[in-house]
Order: sequence, then structure tokens, then C-alpha cells
Amino acid sequence: MGARKKERALRLKEEKSRTAIAVLRNSTIAPRKMRLVADLIRGVEVNKALNILQHNTKFASKSLEKLLRSAIANWEQKNEGQNIEDANLVVRTVKVDGAAMLKRIQAAPQGRAHRIRKRSNHVTIVVDGAK
Repeated sequence: MGARKKERALRLKEEKSRTAIAVLRNSTIAPRKMRLVADLIRGVEVNKALNILQHNTKFASKSLEKLLRSAIANWEQKNEGQNIEDANLVVRTVKVDGAAMLKRIQAAPQGRAHRIRKRSNHVTIVVDGAK
């Protein structure tokens, strides 16, 4: 193995130890509504992001707060003995993707029917310790 490959491998290993990921699958909130709350915490320091989510009135903020706490716990699991305040944890990315749709029928006038699409989403949060 060459010197460059070893150096790159060490850099990637160090990068992985600094980051932690948490994923929420099949959340029953529409992706558009979840993105409104996710945009508030993207790039923000972790304690400030938790504070924002706790004081937000939107329903999506509860599940995002729980997911952020999970990402923090994952980071603590990877980096035992390190303090969160010393590591300057930041919410690096928040990705909200669409998931499966439940398709329902609602009765409409004159014997017609309207389709209702109940949307759901997948959320991925990456927490990273700043250098």
C-alpha cells in the first residue's frame, strides 16, 4: 500500500470517528412540512438546534428533536470519553426524502371520487465535530 493510500485511509478513518448519523424511516409527516423545520437546524450548533426544536410549535419538530438526540447519542457512542461541548458538534446535514405514499379515495359530488395522497418521508441527520 502506497503512502498516499495510507494517508487517505487514516484521514477517512478520522473523519468517520468525528461524524455520527441517525436515520428516521417512514415518518408519517409530509416531506414538505418536515423540510420547513429541517431548514431551521441545518448548519447550527447542536445545543442551539435542540433549543430551536424544543420551542418550535410545528408537529415535525418533535420527531426531528428525537432524531437529533439519537444522532448525538451515536456520536457519544463512537467517541467515548469526549465531551460534546469541547467537540463543538454541528448539525452538518439534514436530508429529507420522500417515502411511500398511501393512496386513499374521498367521496366527491355526483358519484365521483378524489384521490388523496398521504405522503411520508425519510430523514437523515449527520452530526459532525468541528475542527
